Amino acid sequence: MGRIGRAFVGVALVGVAVGVRLLAREGERARREGMIDWAVAEASAIRMARHAPGALPPSEVAASGEAWAETLAQVVPVLERRLNAPLPGVVERHAVVDRAGWVHANLGTFRHLAERLEPLLMPVDGIGAAGSVARGANRVASTRQVGFLLGWLASRVLGQYEIALLSAEESPGRLLLVEENIRHLSRELDLPLDELRTWIALHEATHAWEMEANPWVRPWLRERLDRQIDRFVDETREMARRGLPGLLARGRDLQRHGVALGLLGPEAREGFREIQRMMSLLEGFGDWVMDAAGEELLPDVARLRDRFEARRGAPRRGLDRLVARLAGLDLKLEQYHRGERFVAAIVRDGGDAAIRRLWAGPEALPTEEEMDEPALWLRRTAEGTPA
Repeated sequence: MGRIGRAFVGVALVGVAVGVRLLAREGERARREGMIDWAVAEASAIRMARHAPGALPPSEVAASGEAWAETLAQVVPVLERRLNAPLPGVVERHAVVDRAGWVHANLGTFRHLAERLEPLLMPVDGIGAAGSVARGANRVASTRQVGFLLGWLASRVLGQYEIALLSAEESPGRLLLVEENIRHLSRELDLPLDELRTWIALHEATHAWEMEANPWVRPWLRERLDRQIDRFVDETREMARRGLPGLLARGRDLQRHGVALGLLGPEAREGFREIQRMMSLLEGFGDWVMDAAGEELLPDVARLRDRFEARRGAPRRGLDRLVARLAGLDLKLEQYHRGERFVAAIVRDGGDAAIRRLWAGPEALPTEEEMDEPALWLRRTAEGTPA
């Protein structure tokens, strides 16, 4: 080996040594602080979000606050009349944010989830240098993954009713409106900005009504999510303990239910479907309200809906498609449609009384069969029979 070759090997070995030392240091931080460096994840997400198309100066985002206040002041009374129920606090509890603001607002939710999943994120319990290096590598990878997902979502979310479902706190939610993404979509779909703002405000304010005007919804969701996370952790640990034989034993379930559900046991699969039905109902109800109340506020609801639906249904490509699948977002379009079909059918055949029964309590939630056969739900709830 020549002098240059020996020098190259020497530099490479020094690089490896430095890298191992840095990973070992990260491993010790992981033991003390957890498996994700939240400051790094947030900074990474914000950098990514700021490079997305349609970035605006902070002053321009702030200046749109007055227009949004006027939009909500018009939307909320119409929504209250259509649902025959008050919607307190929504106008007062809203924030117009840029993508970085959305990242910051959602960091707490991601953090609560990561803390619950910590046993899976930090499975390496070895001692000494090897254990520290393994934990350090895991921390670096987990931090990058969380930062990437936050940044990817921040460049796509239009609005959100922010509630701390995984937190012990029971504070009122807050409406977040991501002005950069909304303006970018307005240009992309060639839609008037004020009409698009009204459309989005209707949908997100409906979510506020679902959560705040029906006090059982948030505790129901929290309890189901808590239970599902515990099941996921327990079953993943058991799968890891059994190794390859355990994975092979689930082969038939993987073929029948796919990877996401096939790795779960029957109880956890049913829990997942129960939460999915609820999300379908929440989203579908929001879409139904957008049409039912939107006619009073928008000159051409059908045109807006058609363009929005085309955008929702457009096939994802490349990295977008991969991330959407990993995040579970590829299921959402059918959730919207299924929930909206159910709501439209029960209101058509049961009137406003059906809406009141739908949100009366958890016993009124539709079963899997009733979601596809709304007449069954109308018959059961009219008779007062529990699911």
